[in-house]
Amino acid sequence: MKILKANQHRYAVAALCRCLGISRHYAYYQCKTTKRQLIAHYADKILTIFKRSYQSYGTRRIRFALQQAGISVSRRYIARVMKSLSLVSKYTIKRYRGYQTASNSAATANRLQRQFDVGTKQQIVVADLIYIRVNHCWNYLCVLLNLSNRQIAGYHVGKRKTADLVMCALSQIKQPLSSLHLFHSDKGKEFAKQLLSKHINPFNLQRSLSKNGCPYANAVAEATFKSIQTAFIKGE
Repeated sequence: MKILKANQHRYAVAALCRCLGISRHYAYYQCKTTKRQLIAHYADKILTIFKRSYQSYGTRRIRFALQQAGISVSRRYIARVMKSLSLVSKYTIKRYRGYQTASNSAATANRLQRQFDVGTKQQIVVADLIYIRVNHCWNYLCVLLNLSNRQIAGYHVGKRKTADLVMCALSQIKQPLSSLHLFHSDKGKEFAKQLLSKHINPFNLQRSLSKNGCPYANAVAEATFKSIQTAFIKGE
């Protein structure tokens, strides 16, 4: 019974009974544990992980973090703990909205073609912008992401959504621009070819543009912005 009690929060009681060869009725009677005691078993660890993630982790990612620490629990158990502690992740259900925005008319092809797993040989940078409300005013954050290691290569914040903002972000890249192979972005006006070509062409850095209204063509940058918005912007 000690084995069953020690593992009832990790495995189904019925499965443990089949392995141990005992009756389920007897097992449920012997393992009768109050709900409050069961929830409090790993509540402190779950609360610590949730706060460390800036209130962005759900049951799936908390379960993975616990597994990294050598603790195996079910997502259902984590959900009960989160419900008892009134923990709600910042992530919400997908919401779609349609709107028309101006874009540049550059005839640059999409050379990346959603090939995001480029390895370490090809140095490809993807770029995008996000707007942040600070003191009732809009500010814009431009982030350049290196696909080889998924790390932020450069960024810059400004009050205007212009090509100068992108150039300031490019200036933050520590490695030589000549070592980069491709610069991918959407067709926003700030990424207009005419304004950036005189700085990029001398380094033989190829351009790549997504199609209008196709966020999947720049999915890595979009996912990074989602994490930034959820963890560091929303509710802060």
